[in-house]
Amino acid sequence: MSDVTQHLSRPLAITILVSAACLFAANHVAARVAFDDGTGVLLAILTRGSIAFLMMVSLVIAQRHRLAIPPGKRRWQLMLGVMIAGQSLCLYSAVARIPVAVALLLVNTWPILYALLTWVLGGRRPTVRLTAIMVVILIGLIMVLDLGTWLSDPTAMGPDWLPGVVLAEAAALFFAVAIWVTENRLSRLPGAVRSVFTMMTVLALMATGGLLGILPGGLDLPQSQSGWVALASLAALYGTASTVLFVLVPRLNMTRNAPVMNLEPVASLLFGFVILGQVLAPVQLVGGAVVLGGIVWLSLMRKA
Repeated sequence: MSDVTQHLSRPLAITILVSAACLFAANHVAARVAFDDGTGVLLAILTRGSIAFLMMVSLVIAQRHRLAIPPGKRRWQLMLGVMIAGQSLCLYSAVARIPVAVALLLVNTWPILYALLTWVLGGRRPTVRLTAIMVVILIGLIMVLDLGTWLSDPTAMGPDWLPGVVLAEAAALFFAVAIWVTENRLSRLPGAVRSVFTMMTVLALMATGGLLGILPGGLDLPQSQSGWVALASLAALYGTASTVLFVLVPRLNMTRNAPVMNLEPVASLLFGFVILGQVLAPVQLVGGAVVLGGIVWLSLMRKA
């Protein structure tokens, strides 16, 4: 059977990708609810990671893969796990400080960092078109971050604004490095096996950080029923979305349909407004549209 006949119909594939993007967005909104109720960031990552780990192990068993990393790939697999742990920690820490949509827009700039990283490590130099896209996205980010207001009166944006922005961009950098390692050093490793070991590393690092008290309050429990519900929800939402994507990616024709996943910040904006009451200024909304347009443009160009 050819690859074309194995693909799901485009309407169904897009529906699945839209659903996954909404599940990921809802996961971040649930995380913010949990953090506002006193839940520790490390606890949230451990809860989410445990569910995802169990689902990935089930996939490995179902697909009868051998749980082993070739000797020459072990350091790269460890590095991948460390990068995903850093990305998870920084992203959730950013979500706890700034509007969810702003955090996700910043994190979704990882393709720019990936292109620059690839160039620095001896890969292809960014083209004029790619440079133009980067400039467009950066202009949009300036609008999203409302830097004019922040520069004129930093207190107007709140004390956590700058740390939140830095953490979100750090998450983008961690993810860019993780993608580079995956595509350039671990591409031949079965995805399910790679995911299991990655999640094992994340869980081990988060548990160690919690036990050593590296992040004060990292393992704090929710203070009310709503916090517990949010904690359970973020784990279920993330685990479901990641597992569905992992199982169905070969049939979703990602070469053509991947840009649909950029709906996540838009969905987070809607969920953030309805559930959290987070509202962005008009200039930030316009900037968000510019950033998303640039990211979709970049995605389409990379797949060309």
